[in-house]
Amino acid sequence: MTDQQLPAWADPSVSPAELDAQGVSRRGILRSAGLFGAAFAVGSLAAPSTAAADDRRLGGDDPRLAYLVGDHHIHTVYSHDAKYTFSQLATAGAKYGLDWMVFNEHSNFGHAKYGAQMEHREILKARAENPRQLIFQGLEWYIPAAEHCTVFAAPGPNEVDLLTRFELAYDGKLLGYSEGSPSSPDTARNEAHAVKAIKWLAEQRRTGYVDDVLVIANHPLRLGIDSPHEMRNWRDAAPEIMIGMEGAPGAQGGGIPGWRGPTSIRGEYENKPSAQSWAGYPVEAYVTYGGFDWATATVGGLWDSLLAEGRLYSITTNSDVHRVVFDTWKNGDWLPGQTFDNTGRLPDPVNTDTPQPGGDFWPGQFSRTHVGVTRYGYRAVMAGLRAGRVWLDHGHLLDGLEVRVKRDCDDDRGVTLGGRLRVRKGEKLTLNVTVTTTSRPNTQGILPQLAHVDVIRGAVRGPVTDRDTWRAPDTRVVHSKDVSGRKGTYTLRIPLTAGDESFYVRLRGSDGKRNGAGYLGAAIDPHGPIPHEPGNGDPWADTWFYSNPVFVDVVGH
Repeated sequence: MTDQQLPAWADPSVSPAELDAQGVSRRGILRSAGLFGAAFAVGSLAAPSTAAADDRRLGGDDPRLAYLVGDHHIHTVYSHDAKYTFSQLATAGAKYGLDWMVFNEHSNFGHAKYGAQMEHREILKARAENPRQLIFQGLEWYIPAAEHCTVFAAPGPNEVDLLTRFELAYDGKLLGYSEGSPSSPDTARNEAHAVKAIKWLAEQRRTGYVDDVLVIANHPLRLGIDSPHEMRNWRDAAPEIMIGMEGAPGAQGGGIPGWRGPTSIRGEYENKPSAQSWAGYPVEAYVTYGGFDWATATVGGLWDSLLAEGRLYSITTNSDVHRVVFDTWKNGDWLPGQTFDNTGRLPDPVNTDTPQPGGDFWPGQFSRTHVGVTRYGYRAVMAGLRAGRVWLDHGHLLDGLEVRVKRDCDDDRGVTLGGRLRVRKGEKLTLNVTVTTTSRPNTQGILPQLAHVDVIRGAVRGPVTDRDTWRAPDTRVVHSKDVSGRKGTYTLRIPLTAGDESFYVRLRGSDGKRNGAGYLGAAIDPHGPIPHEPGNGDPWADTWFYSNPVFVDVVGH
């Protein structure tokens, strides 16, 4: 694996005068976590995830973390429907402050035969030339009988071979196992093949063929074909591999007023239920809410129904970049006889000086996934994702977020995102939420201001009987803190009490510009994200952050 250099904001040899406002802010967060300098030296592993709850004492003492910003869903000329070169996108990611990126090209016979290897050579060169940036190679897997997933591996001698073998053996599009394919009506067989695929990846990690590999479901409700039971089946096949889903899709510029058309929606969620869709989803599930997928945005909905089983299922956000809004590059022309199938790569794009169609933002420009780590490196990012130390924001709404739940009777640090705290019934707890407000305008010239922080709490009831359920009836917003006008770094201290049942808490907040009663009613979510009018979805005027949950396990009496 290529040795890494610390990013400039984490490198003590870089003068603060050489950093921009965001870099200064991130360095301050690193210092406050006690990780600046040698404590954040280059390393391969983050701290291990928490042990099984039954083996742990009461309370918890999770490590202090620094958060690395990334994007796991980026397409280049090595995808048949994209446009930009690898270099253009890696440069854009660096410009917009990303520490890590996953290039996950669409599966295709041309990609498997030619494109994956060609891109791998570009990635190896980029890793050597810019060791401050973590660049993963991945694949956008067409899940048999369902939608898409990001699959990516840790750098190593077998990373591209793993992805290519997986693509040829398990991709629904290449096998004709995609739902709705005239040659593939066997849904049960297709769903079983998806589970087999995830188990195969887990075996490659277990045997050491690759150091690590992760899977994240992409845009789960865009077509409504990822049923709740399939999502549970993927998770249960290998929960250390299949770690979660996109809480918010890419294509966030899809609803910009006057740009793509009067029916356009953020995320390009512009579909209706089809014959292949799972029949249990309401028609309202096919649009985004504050830019977030209905599965995530609905308090008491599908994401909460998964968390209510007491098992971590992470969320992410990303660019899914294919064609950037208002960008002037167009696809280049093929030479005679060339196609994607016989080259594995699109021709280089050509600048036209005229805005071209598109609904995406550059990696890191709008959507950011923040992953908590104790060291800097590829495996540290993957370990942080697996442990669930994740929060997301749109429009650069926050510079930093630190979340801890601790027992009032303990002096330890408690547990953070993705973790589990063991307590007794009736114990008093405190949820500490430390916010660092945005220190500079975003690329739209807006200095984002957080208006509120919402605490969402749900009971943990264990595995469901009906694996197609998408409701968590005991989850609701339990606290909402008005933070309008607050600047710098501040901490909210929110009291919690352990009742009879184990539970989880998760956070959400926004700029306060657009909200209303949640999909399941104001009694559950009084001011949640709401859909925008078709064709009138300015993403910069409706920005949110979300965090992964913290679990609280109530034991004994």
